[in-house]
Amino acid sequence: MSADITSPPRHVVILCHPEKGSFNASVAEAYCSAVSALGHETCVRDLYAMNFQPALRASEQPGAMFHPHPDVEEEIRLLHGADVFVLVYPIWFGLPPAMLKGYVERVFGRGVMPRDLQERSARGVLAGKRLVSFTSSGTSAVWLDEQGQIQSLRTIFDRYLEHAFGMAPSEHFHFGHIVEGLNTGFVEQDLTDVRDHARAIARKAEQAA
Repeated sequence: MSADITSPPRHVVILCHPEKGSFNASVAEAYCSAVSALGHETCVRDLYAMNFQPALRASEQPGAMFHPHPDVEEEIRLLHGADVFVLVYPIWFGLPPAMLKGYVERVFGRGVMPRDLQERSARGVLAGKRLVSFTSSGTSAVWLDEQGQIQSLRTIFDRYLEHAFGMAPSEHFHFGHIVEGLNTGFVEQDLTDVRDHARAIARKAEQAA
């Protein structure tokens, strides 16, 4: 009699920052190391390193003429089987980088019609999965809160994706004052927080499996 083998939870980490040695890259690495130590599977998609093309082509618009491009089809294949989607990016001018927005449009939204979003019936790669965001900014979290920025971002980006694509409840963790020359002690404390969050997310993924 064969044993019932259950695959470990799979985390897809989507990193969007142009610098290889950035704080955001360190966040992605810390997250992956924490969940990998628990036996979970990770897959990192570094959009700048991939030279991902964010511009949606006319043929990629959903409808009668819809024709997905090979790079998107390859992404969909790599994302298959993910349990958790982790977005790691800086906040630029109050919003995610344009490349990440293009990834949402071309990959997450592949072939999805407006009515599917409105009816929450989109059955793409995000359906039923968990969304986690780690963001950073050069300003303080307090200042951003005073501007209503973090809450606004969670509403127009995180919760929109969560609701439109039928995802599990999302989580968002932000790190402020990320500037050049930041004290390494502060950086390590932030990365310790990332690892703690990662382990907590991993436990939730195990419970949902």
